Amino acid sequence: MSAPVNARDRLVFALDVDRLDEAQILVKRLAQHVGMFKVGPRLFTNAGSLVFDLIHGMGSQVFLDLKFHDIPAAVAAAAREVARQRIKMFTVHAMGGPKMIREVGRRLMETTLVPGNEPPICLGVTLLTSHTPEDVAELGFSRGVQDQVLHLAKLAVRAGAGGIVASGHEVEALKATLPPSTVFVIPGIRRAGDATGDQSRIMTAEAAIKAGATYLVVGRPIRDASDPVAEADALVEEIERGLEQG
Repeated sequence: MSAPVNARDRLVFALDVDRLDEAQILVKRLAQHVGMFKVGPRLFTNAGSLVFDLIHGMGSQVFLDLKFHDIPAAVAAAAREVARQRIKMFTVHAMGGPKMIREVGRRLMETTLVPGNEPPICLGVTLLTSHTPEDVAELGFSRGVQDQVLHLAKLAVRAGAGGIVASGHEVEALKATLPPSTVFVIPGIRRAGDATGDQSRIMTAEAAIKAGATYLVVGRPIRDASDPVAEADALVEEIERGLEQG
C-alpha cells in the first residue's frame, strides 16, 4: 500500500453518529478537510452500506471499523463483502487468532475487484484505547498493556494483517518490532487540554505522528467542536508539525 500523500490524508474522522442524515452533514462539511471517514457499529447498524455510497460520492474513502471476531470462515466471508464495497481499511480482532486472519487474507486474494481498486487493508485490533492496566488484568492477561499489545500485534502481522490498531503509546515499540510496511492506525487522539472521555491511553496528533503513526482517528474533538472544519484543519497542522519533526 502506498503511503499517505500528505498530512490531511492521515486524518481519519470517526463518523460516530446515529443516522445517515447526520453523517451526510458531516461528510459534506469535512470531505475536503480529512482523508478518510471511519464507520463503526453505531452508524452502520442504522445506515448499512448507504453510508459507503455517501462517502464515496464525496470523493473520500472508508475505514470500516466493525472489529470482526468470529470463526475463520465467517470473518473471511465478511472480508470478501468488504472488498466488494471498495473499503480502504477494515478491522478484525487480533484475539480472533492467526487462523482467522490467514483465512481473511486468502479470501481477499481470491476476490474479484473492480479494475483499479486495491484490496482493503486488514487491520488487527490489539487492545482498545479505553483499556486500563486494571481492565487487562481483569480480562485474565498475565502480560501488562504494552506487552499484550506487542504480542497481539506480532500474531496479527505474522498471519497476514497489513496493519495494527493500537494507542499512540505503543507505536514506537511496535515500529521497532514489526515490518516497515506495517500500517499503524491510532485512535484516542486528543489536543492538549481536551477532555479524555472514555479513553485512557490518549496522545496528541503531533506526538503520535512523531512516534510513527500512519493514520490518526479523531471523532469527538472534531464532531463536538463549535467549528468542526477549523478543528480538523488545526489537527492537520499538528500532523504536519509531527511529520517535520519525525
